[in-house]
Amino acid sequence: MDEALLRRLTPGVLAALVRRGADFAAAEDAVQDALLEALRVWPADPPRDAKGWLIAVAWRRFLDAVRADAARRRREDVLEEEPAPGPAPAADDTLQLYFLCAHPALSPSSAVALTLRAVGGLTTRQIAQAYLVPEATMAQRISRAKRTVSRVRLDRPGDVATVLRVLYLVFNEGYHGDVDLAAEAIRLTRQLAAAVDHPEVAGLLALMLLHHARRAARTASDGSLVPLAEQDRGRWDTALIAEGVAILQAALARDRLGEFQAQAAVAALHADAPTAGETDWVQIVEWYDELTRLTDNPVVRLNRAVAVGLADGPRAGLAALAELDPALPRHTAVAAYLHERDGDLATAGRLYAEAAHKAPNLAERDHLTRQAARLNRTRRRP
Repeated sequence: MDEALLRRLTPGVLAALVRRGADFAAAEDAVQDALLEALRVWPADPPRDAKGWLIAVAWRRFLDAVRADAARRRREDVLEEEPAPGPAPAADDTLQLYFLCAHPALSPSSAVALTLRAVGGLTTRQIAQAYLVPEATMAQRISRAKRTVSRVRLDRPGDVATVLRVLYLVFNEGYHGDVDLAAEAIRLTRQLAAAVDHPEVAGLLALMLLHHARRAARTASDGSLVPLAEQDRGRWDTALIAEGVAILQAALARDRLGEFQAQAAVAALHADAPTAGETDWVQIVEWYDELTRLTDNPVVRLNRAVAVGLADGPRAGLAALAELDPALPRHTAVAAYLHERDGDLATAGRLYAEAAHKAPNLAERDHLTRQAARLNRTRRRP
């Protein structure tokens, strides 16, 4: 039995039932019943059309459940009867499921969890491990999300931007437990790119590939963070970089610039530099200017301040930083970095220590603490 095939087919089967009138939670129960039946039947009698077989069996299970529930009998007159056998649709239903899971009524965390469950085919346990929360907590989160989307009709086009934002959140979660969420986000975005001809979908896929290409070089053997400028570029995945750049170039050629394309362009410029010292920071500042125009996001402005400090000198970077709210996450760490480049080691050391206390995770805290200790040692040397 090819369990990977079942995982690939599940989102489309679930979406097909939802499109035909099943509410989300009941549809998922029916699909799970169909998957169990497939595990029992297929080894001895594999179907010619696996997806069509699953849809037919799941739909029968759903109708059986509705008919057995007296409280739902009144809904039977609006339900389709069992469809005639035939080839199952290839991609449209799964695409609708993306939009359903990224519905604006859901919180970002619920949308991510539901996308991983329904589109990614991950178990509740796997998602809970990835987010480092108890399985019961994640089950409740997913249950609430299912109840929310069960009231949503799939009769209007979905918002691609919202779907992309959810996939971006999945990618940024990185890796915990036995699920590599970065790799899972790339898999799902590839699937979306195959179904949707949209330059921002391509831009997000390019961005993910270009960032993922640097993954092996981001941590040292002891697990500590390695800043971009200090990474061993020989460990970067050149095949992923080449693919990401090609996808980005095709998207940019369509002249419909969006934020993910602009972010991918910044990542491509980093990937193109043979050494950190050869990075084209002037062009990176220009791309951050485009991103600021597109989003006016304070995090983008923070990253732009770093780029300005490397393109035009640390004092220019500090001037750009002074325009931002000091409460912005990582603002203190950026200030420390720019003060160090300006030669003010005392201020930099103090700010690195302060930034370590504000760090959002242990790895970043340890990195900033080491930076502060390094500068303190340097200052004490005769």
